[in-house]
Amino acid sequence: MSIVEPGSWMSPSPQEEAVIHYNKLQADPRQGKSLDIVLKKVKHRLVENMSSGTADALGLSRAILCNDGLVKRLEELEKTAELYKGLMEHTKRLLRAFFELSQTHRAFGDVFSVIGVREPQAAASEAFVKFADAHRNIEKFGIQLLKTIKPMLHDLNTYLHKAIPDTKLTIRKYLDVKFEYLSYCLKVKEMDDEEYTSIAMGEPMYRVCTGNYEYRLVLRCRQEARARFAKMRKDVLEKIELLDQKHVQDIVFQLQRFVSGMSRYYDECYAVLKEADVFPIEVDLSRTMTNYGSQSQAYQDEEEEEEEDEGEGGGRVGVVRRAENGAEKLVDDE
Repeated sequence: MSIVEPGSWMSPSPQEEAVIHYNKLQADPRQGKSLDIVLKKVKHRLVENMSSGTADALGLSRAILCNDGLVKRLEELEKTAELYKGLMEHTKRLLRAFFELSQTHRAFGDVFSVIGVREPQAAASEAFVKFADAHRNIEKFGIQLLKTIKPMLHDLNTYLHKAIPDTKLTIRKYLDVKFEYLSYCLKVKEMDDEEYTSIAMGEPMYRVCTGNYEYRLVLRCRQEARARFAKMRKDVLEKIELLDQKHVQDIVFQLQRFVSGMSRYYDECYAVLKEADVFPIEVDLSRTMTNYGSQSQAYQDEEEEEEEDEGEGGGRVGVVRRAENGAEKLVDDE
């Protein structure tokens, strides 16, 4: 490179050369992530949930994303989580209520069965037994309904405690990358302001005079942080989109299962009770009261024998009954 002296119109000799010195940028992101960047990330976390008026009143400078649609998607995700939590609580209460109702029907069936067995008149005895069988069938229909609705808890629990937390974990990683990128943006803005102020005051800056290495390093770190931020943002948006699709498909399937199960339960109960329309039942009370005195002692002996049998094998009977209806598994699901 040749140099022409001012005021000279003669071409310089080829031997005259200009020497340019430069500092090579060794871009190490670990050097760019200084204590100032870490403090700016902390500040961005604090300012994230503040309004602009509050941040301005406190004098907190910040860099923000304009028209960030991800914030609205996160709010929708929180509402979906609350919806699933409410559905789980309601389903648990419903299961317990239907379990208690089925046990009530079973108790009615046992009582009417005892009345039918001890009724001396054949027609009345048959009517009571038929009515008792209807209540026992209703109890079976209730247990079947519980087995149909119970998988809803597992599916809702999987969505609420696995799918949503996994998405929130990805969002937390995204926010960390986002705050780091915003911190570098704010750092570049502050260094630009320092240079403008120095130029306006006519005072040279040591950083600029020595190659502005720090500024170039921060620019390189901001570029890399921007690339990581764009990648994480894309991943979060895709994951939320898939989660929304699963929510739409899953909630429709669960509600259809619930409605069809309830409809089948009520139809079966109606059919059983319609066949067991045995009322009015004719009972000869005078004959029953006459035989009551002679049969009371025999009934008392039978009850004592039954109580002894239950006392000896009560634990076994209780286990058998629980095994029959699966009560604990149906209502104690967490």
